[in-house]
Amino acid sequence: MGSAKKFLVQCDFDNSVTVDDISFMLLDAFAEGDWHQYLEQYRTRDISVSEFNNSAFGLVRADERTMLRYLSSDNRVRIRPGFQELVKYCRRNDIEFRVVSNGLKFYIRAILKSIGMDDLDVFAAESEFSPTGMRVWFIGPDGNEVKACFKEAYTRYFLGQGYRVAYIGDGASDCLPARETQYIFARDALLDYCLEHKLQCTPFEDFYAVLREMERIREK
Repeated sequence: MGSAKKFLVQCDFDNSVTVDDISFMLLDAFAEGDWHQYLEQYRTRDISVSEFNNSAFGLVRADERTMLRYLSSDNRVRIRPGFQELVKYCRRNDIEFRVVSNGLKFYIRAILKSIGMDDLDVFAAESEFSPTGMRVWFIGPDGNEVKACFKEAYTRYFLGQGYRVAYIGDGASDCLPARETQYIFARDALLDYCLEHKLQCTPFEDFYAVLREMERIREK
């Protein structure tokens, strides 16, 4: 980080910023049908993440207000410790911070607003609510709809803008974009991938671990 090159953090949301997967939480509560069949198809790579989201949330007929009310009750949403401290550190040190997620923008923005972080840039799925089922889609950095490789599209865009990128993530969809970046902070499936492919990474279970490593890198 000591060079003059711009620096940016690309951070996943579900299971990374949050302790739990908020998409799955909403689908468990509101999907009127077996959404797990689409998850299995996604995990076996028979469908893309865009197809999974559109099929699974197509079973949801609840409106935005109802779902956000559900999330805000009973302390359902848990933020991984240290997240706010990491964002504040990045702001103090002119490090850009972007949330890039396969989740849905409507709940990501609402959750960030609830912790005073509603000014963060968020790139995630757009959604349209309907009594016949939700429609979900992704828009890439060029303004066009993206059917697959949404996270990779933004990683490559940031790299193309001249940033060195630190990637924070946990899932299978984080593996390919993370390996293109200069620094990786990993847990769960992404950590397993890094170990298997001998990619240098920093494991994390909270954002304090990320913050400590960021401070160490800046001192180089």
